[in-house]
Amino acid sequence: MTKPVPYIDPTRPKARFRPLKAWKHMQRLLADKEDTKQVFHIIEALSGEATRKDFTRFLASENGGELLAKRRFLPDLLDNHDELRKLPKGSVAEAYIKFMEREGLTAHGLVAESMENREHQSLYDDDLLWYANRLRDTHDLYHVLTGYGRDALGEDALLGFSHSQNGGLGVSFIAFMGNRQIAKAVPREARIKDVLVEGRKHGKLAKRIADQDIIKLLSEPLEAARKRLNIQKPALYRQALDVVSELGLEPAQLAA
Repeated sequence: MTKPVPYIDPTRPKARFRPLKAWKHMQRLLADKEDTKQVFHIIEALSGEATRKDFTRFLASENGGELLAKRRFLPDLLDNHDELRKLPKGSVAEAYIKFMEREGLTAHGLVAESMENREHQSLYDDDLLWYANRLRDTHDLYHVLTGYGRDALGEDALLGFSHSQNGGLGVSFIAFMGNRQIAKAVPREARIKDVLVEGRKHGKLAKRIADQDIIKLLSEPLEAARKRLNIQKPALYRQALDVVSELGLEPAQLAA
């Protein structure tokens, strides 16, 4: 199959690096960890041309050209739980459905949240936007594959994993600042800083999830997929949760 030539809107400006804007939104996020729209602002302010570079890596991957040619909108696939339930027991799809339904999440919900806060991007309906959306739409699948939960520490470690896989200074900055806040709230034996280091390390060791054919991946047995992608068990994260539990706290109560 001939690889398609990617289309990037020629009027799309180069992304600006705006650290002061990122800092302002970081202060808002620290003040209210539930104000997740600040995450999109921070990433946008600091990522610069990282998405373009990452998109180039994606196109050079084994599946990149074919996946771009199909230009599939993943939320329609990921939210069709009736169809996903037809896939084998023990599959990535089964684990994904359980995760999303337990957490009360939908892929389209994340789309709506991001579109409320995205600046300028929606003006450029090109292949770079499609790829950025692909990264967004697979975020919860990363949770399932890596074993990191949606508690503050799990999200923080997953950001470290994602940064190692896909780059982006904004993602790295959020992970660093969040880790600092969490570390203030729990004893040293939880090794909060090491949990983020572990997430970054595991992201480097693993094959890039962004390059995978998501339909095929969903059909794989979960543990087989983790082994194929070389995704390591989040041992330090689990140990940290045990320490938190011993204090009588729930993971969701961690400051971030």
